[in-house]
Amino acid sequence: MTTTDWFIDLALLLIVLRQMREEPLTARTVLLPLGMIAWAGSKYLTDIPTAGNDVLLAVVFAATGVVFGLAGGLLTSVRHDGGHDGGHDGGHSGGHVLIKASRGAAALWIVSMGFRLGFAVWSTHASGAAHLTSFSAAHHITSGQAWVVALLLMAVGEVVARLGTIIVRGQRLQARADRDANKPVHRVGAYV
Repeated sequence: MTTTDWFIDLALLLIVLRQMREEPLTARTVLLPLGMIAWAGSKYLTDIPTAGNDVLLAVVFAATGVVFGLAGGLLTSVRHDGGHDGGHDGGHSGGHVLIKASRGAAALWIVSMGFRLGFAVWSTHASGAAHLTSFSAAHHITSGQAWVVALLLMAVGEVVARLGTIIVRGQRLQARADRDANKPVHRVGAYV
């Protein structure tokens, strides 16, 4: 692993740990992890092996990442703060969506990132490389690049599924707040 690989992995860990503090769901919240994953993809997905069980390996790891991401997204607190303008801003409720990673969401993220980091380190040592080579041969995985692709797709699946879940939940809350802000106010006993 290069210094840049370590930096990206640790930065992705810090993003979720930072979200244990409640913060607004903003474009930066979404674009920073997506940008990091896109950069890693452009660096490591230059060759995608498709022989043997390479595609199956990639699909299994990507699906695992998606499951972790969905769980992390559901374990993240998403709420609308309601704003202070009483809903009188031309149809918008005011306020914004706030997110906060729970301990469970952070733990899932740390476990999955830790697995990928640990796997990468283990596979660079002689005993790890020997075990991986033996396992790969027995299961028709054709190259080390197949493992790189699988691990990266696991990270991509997790990041995209987590963010997607949080965004959908946030949009639903915002839509509900906008609907509530636009409901007519009926006063009992008021005369026109």
